[in-house]
Amino acid sequence: MIRTLAAALVLTTTQALADAPLVVTDIAPVHSLVAQIMEGVSTPDLIVPPGADAHHLALRPSDARKLSQAQIVIWVGPALTPWLSDPLETLAPAAATLTLMDMPGWAHRDLIGGHDHGADAGDTDHAIDPHAWLDPEIAMIWVRAIRNTLVTTDPENANTYTANAGNALADLMSLHDRISADLADVPSGTWIAPHAAFGYFTDRYGVPAAEAISDSDAETPGPAHLAELRALVEAGTVTCVMSETNGPTDYADLLTDGTDARTGIIDDTGMALDPGPALYGDLLTGIAAQLKACIVP
Repeated sequence: MIRTLAAALVLTTTQALADAPLVVTDIAPVHSLVAQIMEGVSTPDLIVPPGADAHHLALRPSDARKLSQAQIVIWVGPALTPWLSDPLETLAPAAATLTLMDMPGWAHRDLIGGHDHGADAGDTDHAIDPHAWLDPEIAMIWVRAIRNTLVTTDPENANTYTANAGNALADLMSLHDRISADLADVPSGTWIAPHAAFGYFTDRYGVPAAEAISDSDAETPGPAHLAELRALVEAGTVTCVMSETNGPTDYADLLTDGTDARTGIIDDTGMALDPGPALYGDLLTGIAAQLKACIVP
C-alpha cells in the first residue's frame, strides 16, 4: 500500500512536470524573476551562465537544443544579446517569445556614449541601455508581463503563476523600500562605475556615477579618458572607483593610487551568485551595499 501511494505520488509529480511548458531565459536576473513565478510548477532554463559575457556569447549545442524545444522564451532583447536574435528565429520560431525591453509602461535610458552592445550603427535603438532589470520598479512591470505570458501559454497552472507573481511583486516593493532607505544619505556623483551599466539602478535611487571607466565591459578606455578620471579622483570629487566582479582591478588601482579614494567590486548580473529565485533580490541588495560601503566609509 505504501509503495503504491509512493509510486502514485512520483507519477503525479512527474506528470505535472511533464505537462509544464519548457521555458528558456537569457540572463540570471531574468531567470530569477521567472523562477519565482514558476515555483511549484517547473524550473526555467538559463542560456547565459553566471560569469559569462551576455553581450558576446557563442551559443552552445546544449543551449541550441533548449531553444529548439522551448515553448516559451523570455529575454531582455537584442540590445543586450544581439547574438541570440538569429537563433531565436531559426531554432524557436513557434515558441511564445517575450521581449522584456518591448514592454510598455516605463522609459528607456540611453547608454553613455551611445554604446550598443553590438548592434549596427544604423539600428534605431542602438543607444538604448538594456540593463533595465536593475530597477525594481521596471522589474515589477516585467513580472506582470511574465505572469501573463505563462498564464496564456499554460492556463492549467494559472492560479499558481498568479499567486507567485503576487508574492514576487510584494517582495520587489519591499526590496525597493529597503534599498531606498539604505541609500537615502549616500551622496551622488562621487563614484566611478566600471562601465555604463548601472544607470537604471542609480537613477532610481539618486546615486548616479560621476563617470564610467568605459562605455561597455568589452571596451578599453583611452589615455585621455583615464587622465580625466584621475583628475576627478585627485580633486576629491570622486571618492570611490568600482571594478566588476570577475573583472580586472587595474584601472581602479591606477585611478586611486596615492589618493584617499576607495575601491570596491560591483556586479550587474549576479556573476558570483547561484541562479535561482533568490538571485534577483541578492543582486540588488549587494549593489546597494557595495556602493554604500565604498562611497560612505
